[in-house]
Amino acid sequence: MDPNHRITRIKHLLLALMTLSLSHLPDIQGADQATPPTGFKALFNGKDLEGWHGMGHFDPRKLWSMSDQERQAKREKDMEDVRAHWSVEDGELVNDGHGVYLTTDQDYGNMEFLIDYKTVAQADSGIYLRGNPQVQIWDYTKEGGKWNIDADKGSGGLWNNSPGAPGKNPMVLADRPFGEWNSFRIIQVKDYTTVFLNDQLVVDHAKMENFWDRSNPLWAKGPIQLQTHGGEIRWRNLFIREIPDQEVDQMLSEPGFKPVFNGHNLDGWQGPVANYEVKEGAIVCKPNNGGTIYYHQNLSDFVVRLEFKLPAGGNNGLAIRYPGSGDTAYQGMCELQVLDDSAEKYAKLDQRQYHGSAYGMVAAKRGHQKPVGQWNEQEVTVVGSTIKVVLNGTTILDTDLRTVNQYMANSPHPGKERYEGFFGFAGHGDPVAFRNIRIKALR
Repeated sequence: MDPNHRITRIKHLLLALMTLSLSHLPDIQGADQATPPTGFKALFNGKDLEGWHGMGHFDPRKLWSMSDQERQAKREKDMEDVRAHWSVEDGELVNDGHGVYLTTDQDYGNMEFLIDYKTVAQADSGIYLRGNPQVQIWDYTKEGGKWNIDADKGSGGLWNNSPGAPGKNPMVLADRPFGEWNSFRIIQVKDYTTVFLNDQLVVDHAKMENFWDRSNPLWAKGPIQLQTHGGEIRWRNLFIREIPDQEVDQMLSEPGFKPVFNGHNLDGWQGPVANYEVKEGAIVCKPNNGGTIYYHQNLSDFVVRLEFKLPAGGNNGLAIRYPGSGDTAYQGMCELQVLDDSAEKYAKLDQRQYHGSAYGMVAAKRGHQKPVGQWNEQEVTVVGSTIKVVLNGTTILDTDLRTVNQYMANSPHPGKERYEGFFGFAGHGDPVAFRNIRIKALR
């Protein structure tokens, strides 16, 4: 945020009107259900079963031991079953609750998988990963009759894990009522599975056991299977991103964190990206340019870790729960200042303008930046209306914006209690650099 920025009363009124008119942004899958998010590809074309075949609950080792002719005969027989129980209606995959499972022709290893489903009472289903059961889907109500086997905990758990094993039951009940669509985001890295159901974290980096051979880890690769069991289920928006090895290493060193910048280009970032460039593996605002760019994933509660480097007099900001337009300091939850606190020209700023501050609202502690030209490490945790900022190992801000009622220049921040939005960088014309950007969604 420009330290000399002062908003006029007229602009206050306009910003307030804009806030009233803002609707919540769509989730990562976007409004166009046929279009994959950036970096993903579609597994279902919305028209037919191209790229899929049938296979039930079947030990992969038996499949591997078959001859080519035996495997082909099995596939042909399973496809007869698929044609009897699977169909495509209005761009949705539909199963009548019977038959073999729809199975990808391609095998997948480390991946991020997005899928929506809608099911009915009494149904029991799931998603096999690498041919291994499963991310559970079922009737979570008492009337479903399976509370004795933990159906009351809800869907999304790794139900076939051993009793008491991490991830077997979901951490929260996140299912929507029957008749509504549910959305999964599943991240599979080596043996470890993370599951978000309807934007809530239900399995956090838990090891998925190999159902077929518990003495060994999961196979390195295998198909995705959509289980059918006991009632109609519909699927749509099937999108996948295969995770490269470098990103896998990062995820395993920091469980739950996802790199959101590939170090080469701004794939996955939106906004005025032409005003930024990638230099030496970092995102850099071009001199005399700016604006807010943001990563495409809509976030609620999250942790972001990154490194930044300031030039002399450098000024930028972290956009927190940015709505995708407008001034993030006012329309977003806040802008966390990124500023060269040592610059003489900033010597007389309001304390709520220095580095790490929630701009114009709450001041951060000073004195923990590294000298200009060196890389700093920062972690920001956003939960509900609270924000915590740790700079180079020291907590410099820990506040609840809901309690703020005094503002710099008496300029209110109408977006300060937004509960979702995007993360990004609010450039103000200086070549501030950011790298190693990782985000962990908390729900």
